[in-house]
Parts: sequence; C-alpha cells; structure tokens
Amino acid sequence: MGFLDNLKKGFTDARARASEEISRYKNKDVLQAIVAGCTYIAAADGEISSAEKSKMLGFLRSSPLTAIYGMDEVVKIFEENSKRFEFDHDSGRIEALRIIAKLKGKPEAGMLVRTCIVIGKADGDFDQNERRAVGEIARELDLNPADFDL
Repeated sequence: MGFLDNLKKGFTDARARASEEISRYKNKDVLQAIVAGCTYIAAADGEISSAEKSKMLGFLRSSPLTAIYGMDEVVKIFEENSKRFEFDHDSGRIEALRIIAKLKGKPEAGMLVRTCIVIGKADGDFDQNERRAVGEIARELDLNPADFDL
C-alpha cells in the first residue's frame, strides 16, 4: 500500500470515528460548537475559501447531527459564523470561541477537538495555521493540545 493509500485510509478511518462519536452527542450546543470550530479552522489563515467551505459542508453532510437538524440548519449556522469572520476576523474568532466554550468540561469537548483535526486534515495538508487554531480551541476547552498531538 502506497503513501497516498495510507493517507486516504487514515483520513477515512478518522472521519468514521468522528462521525460515530458525534452521533453520541446529538444536541444543538454540540452542532453549533462543531460548526463554530469548523469555521474557526477554515478561517485560520485569515479568510474562508470556497474550498474550505466545501470541505466543511462535505464533512457535515454525512454527520449524524445533519440527519437530526438538516443541512439547511447547518448551512445557516455556518453562514452566520462565516459572516462574523468576514466582517471582522477578531470578532468572528471571539464569537466562535464563546460558542465552543459551551462544551468546556463536558465529554463532547474532546470530540470537538478531534472533529476539528479531521476538518483540518481533510485536504491532506494540516498546516501550521490549522494546527494553531485547533490548539487554541483545545485550550479554550481546558484540554491539553499535546493530548491531540498538536
């Protein structure tokens, strides 16, 4: 098995584990935090590209949370978060972290960090901006980024 095959298998396995874990925590706060986290990762380099939007929506399309709340709700939440970042990056960042912090001290916190890592790796390049952003999310949740190999 070649390097690309291993990379693809690793991503597929991680995505399946994240989807399974998400299905255990079916509530609106989790949905909002996951979408806020995904938006935060997408904006890590200062802007949210069309490719990053597609990557995030593609991941969430297969999420058990989407089956509960519907893709329209996911898109609505993502667009609200994206607009905050587009209007003012710092305001978008602060609001996303406020939403994410609702999971602080809850079992869903680690799942959120792992989901953000999967989103960051979805294009095959988990760059330094994305790693830093996931580390910030982990710290916001009082989790140690090193526990997630960040």
